[in-house]
Amino acid sequence: MKILLTGANGYIGQRLLPLLVEAGHEVVCLVRDPRRFELPESLRAKITVAQGDLLQPESLQDLPLDVEVAYYLVHSMSGHDKNFFDSEQRSAQNFTEYINRTTARQVIYLSGIANDASLSTHLRSRRSVERVLDEAEHAALTVLRASIIIGSGSASFEIIRDLVEKLPVMVTPRWLNSRCQPIGIRDVMYYLTHVLGNPACLGRSFDIGGPDVLTYREMLLQLAKARGYRRYIFTVPVLTPRLSSWWLYLVTSTTFSLAQSLVESLRNDTVVDPKRSIDEVLPHECMNYQDAVQLAFQRIDQNEVVSSWSDALSSGVMPRNYMDHIQIPQHGLLQDRQSLRFTRDPKEVLQNVWSIGGDRGWYKVDWLWRVRGLLDKLVGGVGLRRGRRSPTKLRAGDPLDFWRVLVADKSARRLLLYAEMKLPGEAWLQFRILDNEDGSHTLEQLAAFRPEGLAGRLYWYSLVPFHFVIFKGMIENIVQYEVPSAPGSAPTEQQQARPRPVTG
Repeated sequence: MKILLTGANGYIGQRLLPLLVEAGHEVVCLVRDPRRFELPESLRAKITVAQGDLLQPESLQDLPLDVEVAYYLVHSMSGHDKNFFDSEQRSAQNFTEYINRTTARQVIYLSGIANDASLSTHLRSRRSVERVLDEAEHAALTVLRASIIIGSGSASFEIIRDLVEKLPVMVTPRWLNSRCQPIGIRDVMYYLTHVLGNPACLGRSFDIGGPDVLTYREMLLQLAKARGYRRYIFTVPVLTPRLSSWWLYLVTSTTFSLAQSLVESLRNDTVVDPKRSIDEVLPHECMNYQDAVQLAFQRIDQNEVVSSWSDALSSGVMPRNYMDHIQIPQHGLLQDRQSLRFTRDPKEVLQNVWSIGGDRGWYKVDWLWRVRGLLDKLVGGVGLRRGRRSPTKLRAGDPLDFWRVLVADKSARRLLLYAEMKLPGEAWLQFRILDNEDGSHTLEQLAAFRPEGLAGRLYWYSLVPFHFVIFKGMIENIVQYEVPSAPGSAPTEQQQARPRPVTG
């Protein structure tokens, strides 16, 4: 079966794609920029990548017309577009007009449970998108409506995890008493693959959920229990939706726009309506909440997080054409360039470069990086809490604390990062390992900044004294740190205290 997969580099799409390929389907992945769509070798030869932007209908003209089924896995809730409702409708309308030109007989859409009479903007948008997709002339719509999805890397799970791990005592708003029916990501994948081409699912909408109906307060406490934490939660009526959004934004790794959408949506119960349950059509025993949480942490502990909500560009402030910045500009830059010769195995130094940020930290005065992340959060930036997808693996497009990976080329021994923090200008951070004629090697580290006006120059020169400490110490420690004995683990205090000698 020939399938069009939109949102192929999103949280759900990255997990669904290998399942479709393994089932023998021919998959066309629709992405805005193929340069940031990296695939494992096992999938690369089995799919087709098509470029298009659903907000720009002219970019859809050359898409294949012989697709049989299309997955619509697109939403703008975590983006910075204040008019995301309108954007989502235009996107769905452009998609429907394209589908009308194809031979598609089914469209599958992952939506949200929306059974209350008064819905949040986010849930109203999802329902409105359903109506637009249902206007397709030949393709029957299948809608799967889910509550909170629990899985390693999902936005909901990471927010709950942040709250539990960072706050022993929580003063929370009343929405924590709203009810939901969480579902594991593995079960979402089951339903997405089993409604495909299923005649009993054509033209129908289903609610999907796990066996547990919980309040958000109960979800937090159960996750705390699973992690061995004792947590105390106090609910107060005085936190307005806006204050709640700021509270969630400052404490967790979420963006403010996503926090705002979530808080507004949490006033609605998201519980499966028995009349819309999928059980009669696709009987399936879903994991309970505790099992889904345990599986998520198992994936995290084993460094097997397939995808993360922060992979999406909407988790930061990157322009959609960010891959155009793949080379650092040559003019108008302020720079701090450091280089260090070494005789150590370059593979070990490169692994230290590839492990930068996240739990490993930035190799020098981490507390200053944390302060910078906090200041960034306070002015509406992404902060440091996004971390990284994997402790040791990087690919183009990955978030890395408040940076975005532009180039992660191990064969060329080059890592290039682009700053997503709030700045009066643009910033890049590049690492390269070069070979010397005498058999030694050189680690080159370049911090580059293109200032905007006087404010940008004042910003850079005010930080020059800190640069001397941070960047000089950072390159030395990258070369010296022992590679952790266990793959993917951060260096121990003993390993950090035993740097290898540096030459040159």
